[in-house]
Amino acid sequence: MSNPVHVPERSTTSRPAEAPLPAPPAAKPRSRRSDPADRGILSVFDRRRGRVRWIVRIAQTAVLFMLVVASLGPMLWLAKAAISTTQDTLRSPMAFWPSGLDWENLSTAWNQAEISRYFANTVWLAMGSWVVQLLVATTGGYVLSVLRPRYSPVVTGAVLATLFVPGVVVLVPLFLTVLDLPVFGVSLLNTYWAIWLPAGANAFNVLLVKRFMDNLPRDVFEAARVDGAGPFRLLWMVVLPMSRPILGVVSIFAVLNAWKDFLWPLIVLPEPTLQPLSVRLPTIRDTVELDVFLAALLISTLLPIAIFLVFQRLFLRNVSLGSAVKG
Repeated sequence: MSNPVHVPERSTTSRPAEAPLPAPPAAKPRSRRSDPADRGILSVFDRRRGRVRWIVRIAQTAVLFMLVVASLGPMLWLAKAAISTTQDTLRSPMAFWPSGLDWENLSTAWNQAEISRYFANTVWLAMGSWVVQLLVATTGGYVLSVLRPRYSPVVTGAVLATLFVPGVVVLVPLFLTVLDLPVFGVSLLNTYWAIWLPAGANAFNVLLVKRFMDNLPRDVFEAARVDGAGPFRLLWMVVLPMSRPILGVVSIFAVLNAWKDFLWPLIVLPEPTLQPLSVRLPTIRDTVELDVFLAALLISTLLPIAIFLVFQRLFLRNVSLGSAVKG
């Protein structure tokens, strides 16, 4: 008779339950004083004090007032002196019209001093330079940034290298080129093409537009190419609407540089009837009264201010990408 197999009885006692893991400690709220953005001369606690807050506001207001006076003060004084008599400007330059307003200065400067003709010459010269610079900067930046041919790094380096060449160095070669235009064999002296064509060779504007277009989203370009857009349609329908802020910046630079340029128009425009205000104003200074000359200066500053007010919205407004792709 075999021995019976001993089977151990299952223990009725249950295993002890595992202890739950301890919860991670709650993150401490970050103190505002530890934020590097809030570090300054005054702490957050000091800014909450009423006396300190009022002192800071008064100081900020005073600094803002001084900046406004420093920037707008000369222009406001010029506006006041333009409608004042010569005696008032010389005897009491800071007084407000002791002898009354003299609005005839503006009409005299516009008609008798022929500011109207020189003003029209300057507008025509600035608008042509603006168109040429905008065309070259837009197309050049588009090719180097969006199309990106194989030779684009070499061209970009060559364009960048021209920024290190002083303008005085190329003055004589540029004048000889304008005097006898290669291939065509004509002279551009006493023509506005002598101003417009050299203005287009602005490396700073090309690099500025290229840098802006480098930051545009490439997905939009690829989507436009998938939809069948070629290089010209991509430029006109996609890139230009997205580049309006930088086009406004280039426009401001182009117009202001052409408006205040003195040396090059003096060289290539020896005919007085074709010269702009920047060249003619020093000439007419000795032929008119001081009040008339100041009125002419005021007239010459009106258009640059208007140009800046028109383009400053494009200058300050962020680029809108919502209209780049139409569903």
